[in-house]
Amino acid sequence: MAGLGVLLLAILGFSRLWTDWLWFKQLDVAQVFQTRLATGILLFGICSFLMAASVVGNLVIAHRLRPRTRTGGLPALGQARALFDARHRAAILSAALFFGVLSGLSGFAQRDVFLAWRHATPFGTVDPWFEKDAAFYVFDYPWWRFVLGQAFWIVGVSAFLVALAHLATGALQSFQVVTTPGGQTLVTRRPGHLSAQAQSHLSVLAGVLLLLYAVDCWLDRFGYSITNNWLFTGVGYADLHSRVVAKNIVAMISVLCAVLFFVNARLRRWSVPVVAVVLMLVSAVLVQGIYPTVVQRFDVQPKGPARERSYIEQNIAATRTAYGLHGVEMTENYDVTTTASAGQLRADAEALPGIRLIDPGLIGPTFEQLQQVRGYYSFADVLDVDRYTIDGKATDAVVAAREINADEIPDRNWTNLHTVYTHGNGVVAAYGNRRQANGEPEWISRDIPTVGALEETQSRIYFGERTNTYAVVGAPEGSDPVELDTPGGGRSGANETRNTYDGKGGVGIGNPLIRALYAIRFGDPNLVLSTGRVNSASRLLYDRTPRERLQKVAPWLTPDSDAYPAVVDGRVVWIVDAYTTSNRYPNSNQVDLRQATSDSQTSTLQQPRPVNYLRNSVKAVIDAGDGNVQLYAWDEQDPILRTWQKVYPGQVKSKKEIPASMLEHMRYPSDLFKVQREVLTRYHSTNPDTWFQKSDLWEVPNDPVAPGARKEAPNYLSIRWPGDQQPVFSQTSVLVPKGRETLGAYMAVNADASSSDYGRLRILKLSDRKQVAGPGQTFNAIGSDDAVATKLRPFMMQGSAQAHFGNLLTIPVGGGLLYVTPVYTQQSTTSGAYLVLRFVVVRFGEQISIGTTLQEALDTVFKGDAGASTGEGDQPQTSKTPAPSAPAKGEQAALKLLDEASKAFAAADAALKKGDLATYQKQLDLARRKMSAAETALK
Repeated sequence: MAGLGVLLLAILGFSRLWTDWLWFKQLDVAQVFQTRLATGILLFGICSFLMAASVVGNLVIAHRLRPRTRTGGLPALGQARALFDARHRAAILSAALFFGVLSGLSGFAQRDVFLAWRHATPFGTVDPWFEKDAAFYVFDYPWWRFVLGQAFWIVGVSAFLVALAHLATGALQSFQVVTTPGGQTLVTRRPGHLSAQAQSHLSVLAGVLLLLYAVDCWLDRFGYSITNNWLFTGVGYADLHSRVVAKNIVAMISVLCAVLFFVNARLRRWSVPVVAVVLMLVSAVLVQGIYPTVVQRFDVQPKGPARERSYIEQNIAATRTAYGLHGVEMTENYDVTTTASAGQLRADAEALPGIRLIDPGLIGPTFEQLQQVRGYYSFADVLDVDRYTIDGKATDAVVAAREINADEIPDRNWTNLHTVYTHGNGVVAAYGNRRQANGEPEWISRDIPTVGALEETQSRIYFGERTNTYAVVGAPEGSDPVELDTPGGGRSGANETRNTYDGKGGVGIGNPLIRALYAIRFGDPNLVLSTGRVNSASRLLYDRTPRERLQKVAPWLTPDSDAYPAVVDGRVVWIVDAYTTSNRYPNSNQVDLRQATSDSQTSTLQQPRPVNYLRNSVKAVIDAGDGNVQLYAWDEQDPILRTWQKVYPGQVKSKKEIPASMLEHMRYPSDLFKVQREVLTRYHSTNPDTWFQKSDLWEVPNDPVAPGARKEAPNYLSIRWPGDQQPVFSQTSVLVPKGRETLGAYMAVNADASSSDYGRLRILKLSDRKQVAGPGQTFNAIGSDDAVATKLRPFMMQGSAQAHFGNLLTIPVGGGLLYVTPVYTQQSTTSGAYLVLRFVVVRFGEQISIGTTLQEALDTVFKGDAGASTGEGDQPQTSKTPAPSAPAKGEQAALKLLDEASKAFAAADAALKKGDLATYQKQLDLARRKMSAAETALK
């Protein structure tokens, strides 16, 4: 049975190994597979050999040093000795094999650590306390820690096995058997009885362990640069002046004890080395435990700012460098204008069309209802924001890929799941700042086949965020196609069409042996048995999500949690920002990647992981049709990127090779921006005293629109920064003072990858002399406003429709900060209901207004004339407005107006009963205007 189990494991392992090789080879990245495998095997072999050699060598020595004669002792030990003597070779080899494999596996797991150490690139930044380049901590330190840990493991296991061997051979006897005159057998202790040879052997091993402990203490000193102290991550006053000193003292004592044990190997007098070890342990407790605590409690804490100032300065500098914040531009005491006047937005005329009204976090269900086409297609829960040049003008767009949803396939049998419903179709895009008259998005690209401004010559999506099953595609020439391509009854009313995959993606499984290997890998015999759908031309597509493919191709990268689709030169691609990270950059403060990137619109895919160095070093592009992965170096000076470029030469292309058509769609990554804003909540201040006193802390506010206490998500939109001439595509966020709800700062980064100012991070730090409402206060004020309440009352009373607030945007215009939130309505009485954009609410200073369009709301806030056009698609674009005629006066005119108001009220009631909310609101507004006019006519 054991042999059968080993054979089964071997088959499973071989199938996995060989199919992985085929996957990497198909993507032309075989060097990644080969390098990691060869390095892992090398480390496995070295670690296994060292462990096995130590175990064999020491056990052979222990066997040869066994006593030739043995007196007394326990009967069980006599049996153990007889067994060991008879089968000592098998016992030694078995122990060596078992522990050798364990050691080899730990070595195999460290292959990436070894490769990074072997090809390390200097950072050019020297740690001020130990004068080591940052590369020592990032690349060298983890490798030497592993090497030292392996040495401890090898010597420790050898010493343990040697002690057992000496016990079994009788060289180590703690008991003796005595037979009394009356014939009774007694077992008595004989403590400390060791043969001379066993004493020498164990003394040498103990001395080696103590030397390793001395090295461990010496190496531990550098660890203070990358571990947390009472204030931050890095070296503090108590670390440098007590803990490092303590490590040096203990290391020297440990070396002295090791020497005593080596001497004891000849003298064999245990009192001296044992006493030395006891003294070392006592010294370690005093020097490493009590002394630093005393220094911390009675010297550092009472004199905190004075003692820690230089260390805080280094921590601030290192942290801002590690997160790419050393170039942040801060506008101190920004005096926000809070009063509104007519024409105030005239200077921001070009920026107003960039105000995004379509909320990507809410509009997903609307895309589903209007563009899903069939139930087995699906869009992401949170859509993406991108830019496209339409009619010669850069336009912000909300985009989504129409993917296959395997859970909604009508009949989820093997044939349908893996060979028929193999791909999605097309990217759907809508204008970010427009909507149709009925509140639905105004489409840039829609339907199947795709129509609109985006030309898609290859719209099939075989690789996507929701594609989590494998697909068998391809067929011999002349075969009938079986893959569902477009459903029937579409835009042209044509019947459904079928397609045969003709791309280059996937692994060919025409060979029956390869088919069998994949059947074993996936545990699916249908790959072998279904000869009708798996044929000589079949290709197997698997690992189909963009992040999954990127992580396999470049395991040294951390993908951004948001992969987004784009149409580039007619093909649908996925763009994924990728990071080089470390948690060992010296003196830089750590943040948890998962915690920092989680917000109201993100179910983050990041793992809980502390990092203290983050660079968007690579931008990856994954073709949705063939799964090809292209990596482009973005931060080409990043030492971690350059290190891995040495490991895998040619894998990452130069930044210069990014096509211009692709560059237009690349943007500043969201996870990086979120981490940076999290760090800036404290590290915006470079004054060590302010930092220590925590007197100027910010925090990311909770999203007032989203349910639950979740952080407000940053937004992609085009803004004009105060003082700039032109608006730029940016990522923006607001920050509030710690524990308060007023606005503390507004930050934005140039997110346009084609701009020379890309990555320019700027902050407006608001003046303390003027209180400006934060997002929570603003949302509360909007909900309490009479005009807003009047407009939304029909939708907020849980009737046939409901109102939903969209993302609360903050835009720097008019010398102040403008809040904008779209309001969507949704029928609650029908199963196919979806959100439509009905109103827009704005706030500037204390002025709040709601309108059916952004233009109407802005004009109301800014005294009847905002001074610029928003460019909304449903907004009349006329250069002149005719002067209104004088209103009629008198009783007859008032009666006529009241009659018209009554008819409008009746029409509104009828529309509400039919669920026609657009007509209801239109007639209700008309009735109110007629009532107001009637009142005026009587004056």
